[in-house]
Order: sequence, then structure tokens, then C-alpha cells
Amino acid sequence: MANKETKAVESNTEAQDNAPDQDNKTTIRWDGSKMASSYANICNVSSSREEVTLLFGTNQNWHAGQKELTVELSDRIILNPYAAKRLAVLLSNTMEEYEKRFGELQLEVPEAAKD
Repeated sequence: MANKETKAVESNTEAQDNAPDQDNKTTIRWDGSKMASSYANICNVSSSREEVTLLFGTNQNWHAGQKELTVELSDRIILNPYAAKRLAVLLSNTMEEYEKRFGELQLEVPEAAKD
């Protein structure tokens, strides 16, 4: 599948390279040939002055009302603050577009987090 993704991106990049307005712009080629995919339904974020750490995992408990949840962590992504800020902007824009197309998502936010 990665080969197909790489070829599709390369084809798109070739189209960009031939565009007359692209002479002074940098072309980005997304190479997905070594990419791995993971599913996560849990994400946690922590930070220090130098980095922002994202932890991704899967909630292993499927029964409501349990006193303890087990989250199997699968991926940790560490970003510098500038990359984290760019990610925040990209996610915000993506979710805005998603909600325009499919409707607003309602999240239950704990009272302590609202203050």
C-alpha cells in the first residue's frame, strides 16, 4: 500500500512541478514507503520548556463504570514547541473542516478542566 501512496504523491508532485507558478516554491515529496500505521483511541499530552510529548494508546476496557482503566500505550511522539504549535493549528483547521462536513462533535469535558 505504501508504494501506491508514494506513487500517488509523486504523480501529484509532478503536476505541481509543471505548474507555471511553482518556479520559486519548494516542493515537498511525502514518502510513505517506511510509514507504519497505528490506531489510538486515547491520547495524552505533557510538556516541558524544550518539548511536547504525545502519548497514544488504546483503551483495553470496554465496560462502562470500571474503577480502573488499562491503556496500552503504542506510540510516543516528541515534538519541539514550534512543531507542536504547527500541529495544533493543523488539527484545529482539520477539525473545523470535519465539523462543517459532518456536524459538530460534542465532548464531555470534566468540570475541573473547564476552569
